[in-house]
Amino acid sequence: MAKPGNKNKITRIAKLELVGGQAKPGPELASVGIDMGPFTKKFNDATRDRKGDIVPVIITAFSDRSFKFELKTTPAGVLIKKAAGVEKGAQKPSKEMVGEISLVKLEEIANYKMEDLNTDSLENAISMLKGQARNMGINIQGEVVELKEDLPELTEEELTPQIPETQDVGEESEESEDGGNNG
Repeated sequence: MAKPGNKNKITRIAKLELVGGQAKPGPELASVGIDMGPFTKKFNDATRDRKGDIVPVIITAFSDRSFKFELKTTPAGVLIKKAAGVEKGAQKPSKEMVGEISLVKLEEIANYKMEDLNTDSLENAISMLKGQARNMGINIQGEVVELKEDLPELTEEELTPQIPETQDVGEESEESEDGGNNG
């Protein structure tokens, strides 16, 4: 792990998604240019409580092969699919629904994801997740639809379209009694 004040030059910053508690040396880590053994041990220790979940990680590699890493929360799409009990989203989400998730579960996911989202508002976080769920073809149960102000009642006359009176094409107007000859 890089020490504070380390004068080593940053050689690479890599964003990877690894399985919590199950990282092992391999081509994905080899391309980062770090000591894979110490990284996998530290990563697995740090993600022991998230075993089996996808864990995004940002690895900063230094010229002496040391590293530092930052863990992120599991991607929202993975959490939504897991909560809905589906393996993948709909191919045509506007035409098919593949699962359902409760608003309560969506709120739990939003609370978990808050640290990685670009909002401080739980309402906005839930709204983002609702959109993502809908785009995956996952319906949201218990969604409250807020109605706008009550519309005033309209009379029968107001509901009937008003068509302006027009002159038939075949009729001559009173102004052109001379057959259209003005000269």
